Amino acid sequence: MSTRTVDLEEPADVAPDAPARHLAPLYAAWVVALVATLGALFVGEVMGQAPCVLCWYQRIAMFPLAVVLGIAAFRGDRGVRVYALPLAIAGLAVAAFHALLYAGIVSEAIEPCGAGPSCASADMTIFGGLPLPYLSVSAFAAITLLLVRRFDRKRA
Repeated sequence: MSTRTVDLEEPADVAPDAPARHLAPLYAAWVVALVATLGALFVGEVMGQAPCVLCWYQRIAMFPLAVVLGIAAFRGDRGVRVYALPLAIAGLAVAAFHALLYAGIVSEAIEPCGAGPSCASADMTIFGGLPLPYLSVSAFAAITLLLVRRFDRKRA
């Protein structure tokens, strides 16, 4: 008869026997968050584009996701959805509003920007015309979908 010891440092939802392919969406979500975080830092610090108010709110959601998803991916933490999905959804909501404002669909009268760069400025582009608000929506949507996909499957 074999007995299994439990490591007290290991979270309850960690599945050490889970195949690596089951963690692929989690790793992919982490890579998206990491690339988005590094991209935001590059645009702000290297290119010198000051972030608008809505960009700051999106950073508040994205930067922790890069850390949280990275730790969860390497630990195989199946409980990551509880604390990562709310951040991803909140960031997606702000990014969607920002994209609508940038596209001119949302009225300038309810623009949340005060001092600082305009949230709908034409210079909010990178790589020859890709609007930053649209890239942000794409990143948050991808992370949200990967987290939902990751946990829609039955546990092994």
